[in-house]
Amino acid sequence: MASHEVVLVLETDPRRGLSGDEAARRLERYGRNVLPAAGGGGVLRRVLRQFHHPLIYVLVAAAVITAVLDEYVDSAVIFGVVLVNAAIGYVQESKAESALESLRSMVRTEARVVRDGRERMISSDELVPGDLIVLEAGDKVPVDLRLVRLAELRVDESALTGESVPVTKDEAELPDITEVADRRNMVYSGTLVTAGSGTGVTVATGAQTELGQIHRLVGAAETLATPLTRKLAWFSKVLTVAILALAGVTFGVGVLRGQDAADTFTAAIALAVGAIPEGLPAAVTITLAIGVTRMARRRAVIRRLPAIETLGSTTVICSDKTGTLTENQMTVRAVWTADGEFTVTGSGYRAEGEIRDDSGAAAGQATTQSLHWSLLAGAGCNDARLREEDGEWILAGDPTEGAMLVAAGKGGIDRDRFEAECPRTATIPFSSERQYMATLHGERDSGREVVLVKGSVERIVSMCRTEMGADGNRRPLDAEAVLRAAEELAGRGLRVLATAVRPAGESAGFDEEDLPGTLSLTGLQAMLDPPRSAAAPAVRACRTAGIGVKMITGDHAATATAIATQLGVIGDDHEGEVLTGRDLEALSAERFPEAVDRATVFARVSPEQKLRLVETLQQRGHVVAVTGDGVNDAPALRQANIGIAMARSGTEVAKEAADMVLTDDDFATIEAAVEEGRGVFDNLTKFIVWTLPTNLGEGLVIFVAIVLGATLPLLPTQILWINMTTAVLLGLMLAFEPKEAGIMRRPPRDPRRPLLTGALVVRIVLVAALLVAGAWWLFQWEQDRGADVAEARTAALNLFVVVETFYLFSCRSLVHSAWHVGFFANRWILAGVALQAVAQLAITYLPVMNSVFNTAPIGGDVWLRILAVGVAAAAVVAIDKRLRRHLM
Repeated sequence: MASHEVVLVLETDPRRGLSGDEAARRLERYGRNVLPAAGGGGVLRRVLRQFHHPLIYVLVAAAVITAVLDEYVDSAVIFGVVLVNAAIGYVQESKAESALESLRSMVRTEARVVRDGRERMISSDELVPGDLIVLEAGDKVPVDLRLVRLAELRVDESALTGESVPVTKDEAELPDITEVADRRNMVYSGTLVTAGSGTGVTVATGAQTELGQIHRLVGAAETLATPLTRKLAWFSKVLTVAILALAGVTFGVGVLRGQDAADTFTAAIALAVGAIPEGLPAAVTITLAIGVTRMARRRAVIRRLPAIETLGSTTVICSDKTGTLTENQMTVRAVWTADGEFTVTGSGYRAEGEIRDDSGAAAGQATTQSLHWSLLAGAGCNDARLREEDGEWILAGDPTEGAMLVAAGKGGIDRDRFEAECPRTATIPFSSERQYMATLHGERDSGREVVLVKGSVERIVSMCRTEMGADGNRRPLDAEAVLRAAEELAGRGLRVLATAVRPAGESAGFDEEDLPGTLSLTGLQAMLDPPRSAAAPAVRACRTAGIGVKMITGDHAATATAIATQLGVIGDDHEGEVLTGRDLEALSAERFPEAVDRATVFARVSPEQKLRLVETLQQRGHVVAVTGDGVNDAPALRQANIGIAMARSGTEVAKEAADMVLTDDDFATIEAAVEEGRGVFDNLTKFIVWTLPTNLGEGLVIFVAIVLGATLPLLPTQILWINMTTAVLLGLMLAFEPKEAGIMRRPPRDPRRPLLTGALVVRIVLVAALLVAGAWWLFQWEQDRGADVAEARTAALNLFVVVETFYLFSCRSLVHSAWHVGFFANRWILAGVALQAVAQLAITYLPVMNSVFNTAPIGGDVWLRILAVGVAAAAVVAIDKRLRRHLM
């Protein structure tokens, strides 16, 4: 739509803007220029979430029932377990949210608006459709604008579109079907003005902006359950049903045998409480929290606890290019002159590096005049400024000019000195029509004038008649050679600009019509947004770990392909296709999934397409991690199994949508997170494999007693003692278990694989059977030798704990022996065993504990029999492991 039509539709004035009264009416009608706040639960909802677990439901019910039956000690203990679990979960969730809050920027933005014919500064949230907004270099665009006037306006839209080079704007009318990235007559909320100035009419505010539409996509994207939460949810439901069913059968059998209904009901409750792994919710939370702490040390903030585990199950990482795999700092890589090409080392805005010739030697400007003048033109014909803040170089201006300024510094050009000796006296600014920028400089000593020019290759070539050689002499221009060189550089994914000079002493004017035919080409400078130094090794490590890496960007295909090749996303054998947004649109629904799986680079894609790519990969069974820092990445970050945002360069929208935020913006940190995630999943599996035999054994001990009509070998309070103390002092120590060797050489865990494999289920049943058999044997043995029931029960109680202790060391590795992983590698386990031993001595020998838990002191010979059963159980498990290793 033409600008005058936009003005008419919005009923505004392109010179005077809206009146104050009209702006107030529209503010009431359209609302403030803010994005809808993300819905979040308050303190009460966060507390209630901690009780939303099937096993917790059973425990709460058991606590209530035991209280009704006047078993207040049992009820208090059960309630205590539930409250401890809830407190741990609440504290860890609060810590994660606090970490995110520390990343949020609280800066209130203002906008320059024209109302009633006067320019004023107001809060950006007061802007309304129809407002006339004035933009200058350095401004953050507050709303979506249709430009009506501009002067050399260029806007960095990388946060919205992913394009790394600022876009030159104009006022021309465009077709309605023009994509967002190509709408040169529009500027969008959240983007940044890098050069020039402009005025535009507000066409959308708040949720109606392009940023707002992406925000809606984020809200619409479903927050997916992680592999761990899905498996634990299923496991908990099955376990709950099985426990309740077993408790019901136990009660029914007891009643049928004529036993007292109240006693049988109490026994059934004891069975349910004993069979429930009370420590499982706390163990999951604490193990994940320890992983979060470890990741924080490695510069990653985990917003949602299960995210750390999800990375360990990731099969595909879909990474944004700009600012994630790359520095988001344009860098000159090559300088071409008529006498040869030079390589520029280093990356980013730090002037570290040098310029080398084709032999690898440092290039000397004194003997290579064309190189000297090309660098000088890039630095002198330049409006960018660099400043150092906290050890980092910050660019004010156009990234392309920043790159040329840094390249000149690497070549020994001191712009400040040049400007002091030859100050700029006039400028022809860059424009999309002109396609070049020129500056006029006067020498202080001689008064002679020199002209420096940079711009598009085709335009500069058309303005030059000669080219400069290495010796500084000029010769006829070989235009074909220049264009061939530019084409070859562009084929590498580089952005190419030409430089030219009109040396001092030549008399000619400085108007646009005076320059053509008077210039001498000095060279071509080729640049790109370079890959991060640690990104390529990280990509290789991910591939070694069986994780596919795909690049998804809004940038051009040639640039994306060049970066992907350097990083190894596209292999040396050119494995993997490159697809553009238009290619994706052309694919049929049937061919789309296979093409997405096969391709490794997706260029020029929209936020909607990126979201569809992630959904398609998930439908094909992948666990997808998505990295990104821009507004355009937010919907895919939310849809992904795990979204990873960047703290430094990332937008607030991206951080809000992500599960994890990298504080160093380094893709390589993801490799560490994958390793940590795999370690977390291993440790959780180890805890489950360790705790279930005890719970199963306790339940079966009571079940067998009811079926046989015999005395219970363990009382409910004794079962609760075993569960509480061993879970905290023994089981939770597995959360500190170091990662096993070779963890990153394993393929990703199949998302369809059950939480417990068949081999582990067999081991759980085997150890539970040993516990049941050992407890019953010792209970009967002690009674046959004249011990009373309290002593026999104390012996059975300690047998359970001792067997659990021996089995704990076995569970430090689910495949290898405890000695293989290093007996002293986890000193927390040794400390836990020592504390558990003290606790067992207390419950066995302290009178007050004897009174509360109905225990009694036992002799040394009983301890020897208990230890013998523990050693036997450990030997059986070791034999099972050895046999399975030989069968693998």
